[in-house]
Amino acid sequence: MINFDAEEAYILQHTDAPEPVLAALERLAHVRLSRPRMISGTLQGRVLKMLVRLLKPKRILELGTYTGYSALCLAEGLPEGGHVDTVECDDEMEDFICHFLRLSPYGRLVTLHLGDALELTHELMSRERYDMVYMDANKREYPAYYKAVMEYLPVGGILVADNTLWDGKLVQDPPPTDAQSVAIMAFNDLVQSDDRVENLILPLRDGLTVIYRVK
Repeated sequence: MINFDAEEAYILQHTDAPEPVLAALERLAHVRLSRPRMISGTLQGRVLKMLVRLLKPKRILELGTYTGYSALCLAEGLPEGGHVDTVECDDEMEDFICHFLRLSPYGRLVTLHLGDALELTHELMSRERYDMVYMDANKREYPAYYKAVMEYLPVGGILVADNTLWDGKLVQDPPPTDAQSVAIMAFNDLVQSDDRVENLILPLRDGLTVIYRVK
């Protein structure tokens, strides 16, 4: 039987380490925040950076900043002249986020927007071209976010969505009262039935869906 903890430790030993600021951010999050598990974490953060490095998007929109960890990972992979706009609904997180944006050498490539993710998706994407969107905000709104993003995402654009396996609950026939699970299932079905995209769910942490717009 595979020891998954040992396997992940081996993977991390043979993967480029995150910058020291990210390690400090993660440590402080575990001390100060009530839900530190919501941070993308080292392995997923390195995957996000590598996706950006490979795809070379000039502008990225992130829905759901939380601590700023994933925003900094995305920014680290940007090509010259690239930028990340990140949206967070909880204004109480602003000081935490901005502290680490100032500490990181990539923080200057990130702009924080406070407000409702759905409203800001329309506002930002209607005036800027985004080649990549990373979605990790309110799970109940995933179907609405998807529809909004697809109004603007260009052909060849990428949408990456986190938590699309939702701790294994989706294969256990969740009750209708489980609003988050129901919404994520609806999102997954919506993506799968959309002939404008090609999609893949990666079994990384809590499920990471990569969506490529083909038409």
